Amino acid sequence: MQIKTKATNLDLSAAISNYLFKRLETTNKFVKGVDPDSVMAEVELARTTNHHKSGDIFRAEINFCIGGDCLRAVSEKDDLYTAIDDAKDELIRELSQRKRKKLSTVRRGGQKIKGLIRRLWSKNEDDVY
Repeated sequence: MQIKTKATNLDLSAAISNYLFKRLETTNKFVKGVDPDSVMAEVELARTTNHHKSGDIFRAEINFCIGGDCLRAVSEKDDLYTAIDDAKDELIRELSQRKRKKLSTVRRGGQKIKGLIRRLWSKNEDDVY
């Protein structure tokens, strides 16, 4: 998996990038059957404004492309680490929904094939007896 990071209006320290990579490792279980070169995550970490009276607002945006599908997760929080966690949770929610949808399509196809086989089998049994 390729990870591209971009920092806007803040310095990307080693601690922040390590924290980000550690959080994005949890998405590896969703990309097991896919070519690792076709999976790319583009992450933008930003401080949105400089004009608040107290504190900053941080934004974490993750664009995750896997096998032709692109998923997007965005979070704005008052703490950068919390924003990263929230965006990661949203991304995992979207990835699991994608996986469920894919499995249900395969299962529906299997049910149709099983129904066709049952109908063919019952016709053949009627011909024999």
